[in-house]
Amino acid sequence: MGLTDWFLTEEERGNPFTRLTAWSTGNLVRPLAHGATYFAELQERLDGLGDDDLLLFADWRGDPDERLSDGGPRVAGAMARAAGNGALVRGLLWRSHLNLLRFSAAENRHFGADIEEVGGQAVLDTRVRPRGSHHQKFVVLRHSSGSARDVAFVGGIDLCHSRRDDARHGGDPQAAPMPDVYGERPPWHDLQVAIHGPAVAEVEKVFRERWEDPAPATRQPLRRLRDHFQRMDDVPPLPPPGPPPAPAGTHAVQLLRTYPHRRSAYPFAPRRGERSVARAYQKVLRRASALVYLEDQYLWSTEVIEPFAEALEREPELRMMIVVPRHPDQDGWLAGPASLIGRSEALARLRQAGGDRVAVYDLENHAGTPVYVHAKACVVDDVWASVGSDNVNLRSWTYDSELSCAIVDEELDPRPPGGARVFARRLRLALAAEHLDRDPGDVDELCDPKIAFEAFAESARRLESWHQGGCRGARPPGRLRPHPQPELGRLRRTLAMPLYRLAVDPDGRPPDLRRSRRF
Repeated sequence: MGLTDWFLTEEERGNPFTRLTAWSTGNLVRPLAHGATYFAELQERLDGLGDDDLLLFADWRGDPDERLSDGGPRVAGAMARAAGNGALVRGLLWRSHLNLLRFSAAENRHFGADIEEVGGQAVLDTRVRPRGSHHQKFVVLRHSSGSARDVAFVGGIDLCHSRRDDARHGGDPQAAPMPDVYGERPPWHDLQVAIHGPAVAEVEKVFRERWEDPAPATRQPLRRLRDHFQRMDDVPPLPPPGPPPAPAGTHAVQLLRTYPHRRSAYPFAPRRGERSVARAYQKVLRRASALVYLEDQYLWSTEVIEPFAEALEREPELRMMIVVPRHPDQDGWLAGPASLIGRSEALARLRQAGGDRVAVYDLENHAGTPVYVHAKACVVDDVWASVGSDNVNLRSWTYDSELSCAIVDEELDPRPPGGARVFARRLRLALAAEHLDRDPGDVDELCDPKIAFEAFAESARRLESWHQGGCRGARPPGRLRPHPQPELGRLRRTLAMPLYRLAVDPDGRPPDLRRSRRF
């Protein structure tokens, strides 16, 4: 099988107006599990920036005081220092909603202001559909002295509070408000990738397309005037892009995106936006035959889950292992029963299609505190892997801006069963080792999809039995718990309340967006 079997062709992307190439080869992609790992490397890279280097970043939320390490610099301060050392710093932050709704308008403005003070620039960007958001989370570093150190970070980790956790899942000392069930320092499971090679230039193109959008960053005249005087509008042009970095590895990379259709169209996606995230999942799931491993924050919407269900119905040996948060809404009150019913309906459809070949788990740390799963990762048949900002819900597939990195390694993994690629298999096994409390060198048997499926099931059964028995005796190893299936009738009765349905929707999007279902 070639790359065209797993990646979207230019025609299949459905957006001929983007500057992105279909995919690039010769890359090296490294998974960075958890915010502490990512932030530590980001700090080191920012410290190395100097004259005429380039720092580009886009984020859903940024907390300027979030520390990159224990006792280390704050993220906005580290970027400001890079600007003070001569680097060109440009950022795109979603302006967000009111703080009353527990979103990040003030934090994002302060983040931008800290960078502006030393000559950088961070735009507060509302160029989205009404009630949509810019959800992309990436950083690009280019170096004037040569491309060997160029890197792009892509994934699900925001530069904000609660993200700096590690594999022990003790939580970030700088915690964001979350439901009490997650404790004072909510444990947080997340994933980013570091990209080296020609694909760095492709991530840079994603930033440049948004930055150079001629539409004003906000449609509100008073905000536009304030942004102009505070230098938070996007007047200064970027310098011309440099050549792509030289090949660095064996990984083929395809960047996948979501952009909505807008009346004032994106010049880089002017017809119906872009739906390459959704289209890629649909294409890859038509190839799935042995194992789909998924970690996702939401898993809402029976429509989005349908390609997964169809794969289960088509392939009698296909198994799906899914890891989600025990409590799906990180704010606790914003969606409530709507989020539960959306996930319950999606899981019911999967179980109808695959029966006991579908297993869904959530995580807890060794103290028994639920771990909030914020990762957005998928591995199909240990060949195709994806890490990004997109969740398995309609918002991510149709309405918010998203960026995901799909990887197919040219190098075959020598361990049976055959046909697997090194990157995808290593990613899945690394995540499995953490969730099972295994030594990373003791996972070779999990290459077999059936053995991996049973290992997860047995670990979750042991831990669940220990809890049911009153937590007597030594806690068994592992962090997996069987994810409960709420009673749909009760949830539907709650959701039937007219005022409730006006506010939220089980698919994780405003209810008037039902027309956006075409991928």
